[in-house]
Amino acid sequence: MFVQQLEPVADSLALSALVATLPLVTVLVLLGAVRMRAHRAGLIGLVVAVAVSSLTYGMPLGQTLSAGAQGVLFGLFPIMWIVVNALWVYRMTVRTQHFDILRRSFGRLSDDPRIQALVIAFCFGALLEALAGFGAPVAISSVMLVALGFDPVKAAVVSLVANTAPVAFGAMGTPVVTLAQITGLPLDDVASVVGRQTPLLALLVPLILVFLVDGRRGLRETWLPALVCGIAFAGAQFAASNYVSAQLADIAAALVGAAALMAVPGARRPAEEPVRAAVLTGVRSGDLDHEDPHREVLRAYVPYALIVAVFSVAQIPPVKELLAEATRVFDWPFLDVANPAGKPVGANLFTLPVIATGGTLVLLAGLVATVALGVRPRDAAREWAGTVYELRYAILTVTSVLALAYVMNLSGQAATIGQFVAAAGAGLAFLSPVLGWFGVAVSGSDTSANALFGALQVSAARESGLSPELLAAANSSGGVLGKMISPQNLTIACAAVGLAGREGDLLRKVLPWSLGLLLVMCLIVLAQSTTVLGWMLP
Repeated sequence: MFVQQLEPVADSLALSALVATLPLVTVLVLLGAVRMRAHRAGLIGLVVAVAVSSLTYGMPLGQTLSAGAQGVLFGLFPIMWIVVNALWVYRMTVRTQHFDILRRSFGRLSDDPRIQALVIAFCFGALLEALAGFGAPVAISSVMLVALGFDPVKAAVVSLVANTAPVAFGAMGTPVVTLAQITGLPLDDVASVVGRQTPLLALLVPLILVFLVDGRRGLRETWLPALVCGIAFAGAQFAASNYVSAQLADIAAALVGAAALMAVPGARRPAEEPVRAAVLTGVRSGDLDHEDPHREVLRAYVPYALIVAVFSVAQIPPVKELLAEATRVFDWPFLDVANPAGKPVGANLFTLPVIATGGTLVLLAGLVATVALGVRPRDAAREWAGTVYELRYAILTVTSVLALAYVMNLSGQAATIGQFVAAAGAGLAFLSPVLGWFGVAVSGSDTSANALFGALQVSAARESGLSPELLAAANSSGGVLGKMISPQNLTIACAAVGLAGREGDLLRKVLPWSLGLLLVMCLIVLAQSTTVLGWMLP
């Protein structure tokens, strides 16, 4: 058995934490400064993580490689499994030209690209996050914006920044459910506190999006629709997470936010031509006057309606239990790791949810959609294979970075970093979101970050006299802001809009927003730990 160490470098927690950050720093520098392609940066970062694991933390090479292999499998299933199937559904709508019909339908809601960004990236993206998560919202939203005429870089940046507020309750509440399981705290308690943090982000994100689309003019001219959308989204997310169900929080927020946005009188007015010219490439934006048969418009919505229906049915308790019976749990080979306290870590066992996972549910919805769209089985199979080929570099990036994350987690590198942050004492409330942000930046998943640092946050909270529910929630709420800079999401965004190899360009554009919003969340959590905003907690 390999027992993790927290202070392998000169018995110093600070020096050990500094060395432990080397793999992540390597990836971010190669992406942002060197402008290396993400799959190469991920592989180099993985090599650094393996070196630190073996040479500094003393993890046997065989176990290190086994940990990396588990990360590869997790990257393939469920993460890329859901992305591939979600994009496959999209490709079939493109093949049958129903995507153009769907795009025109969204475009007719408003001729203003700033409002289109709110409808598609913020509201529709939140619905996709609620149903699927794991990169699908960024991929599909950015493609839809490009199809409406957005510049590809702007479409990708808008989609990445928009994919923040809904993440904590994404994939039918998977991150908060995982957080509750890891920490032993009641799900309702954790979800209610997260539901009093991330809605505050939802108030800001729509305003940021209209600024990203059209600068100060966009903020000056469309602040009211953006604010109304944000308030409605935030209110619905708060109400659902606190009084209804964490699993339904994002679905309610997305639908209520979109309805409120469209109810604002000025939201549906056509934008001035200089605005459109400044925002759009103009390639596809001139065909919105094309009339589509009502029947075909309904067929265009069928794939996404099917996804909503399949995921909703899968949450019915008897159905959920039936699907869970196909889940397989087994000992991961060549891996025997204990935490610093000597207790075996959960990763020694691997859980394979064959059917009860988002990718399989999207696949089932897609198979039904092939019939509704009139796609022949042979053509559907070709589109699936084409999707895998199109995402080949994204798959390599995601698997290499997840392998890096698993090596860091199981060797003890992540625990060292977490312990260093937890040692902040009085500053822990301010720094706790940073820990979640770091975890998502590495793994690309709020669920993974909660699994990694949730228990540590609760332990540190109890030692420092802070609310365990507050810091557990802060881990998830801070984590959502790391998603836009995670190499996986950057790669998925680039692959979706044809910017392969330009992940570094996107990183430089979204990093300031990630850090700025993280600072806001740190201040919120700090204030909630005192009498300033302590009244907000349940």
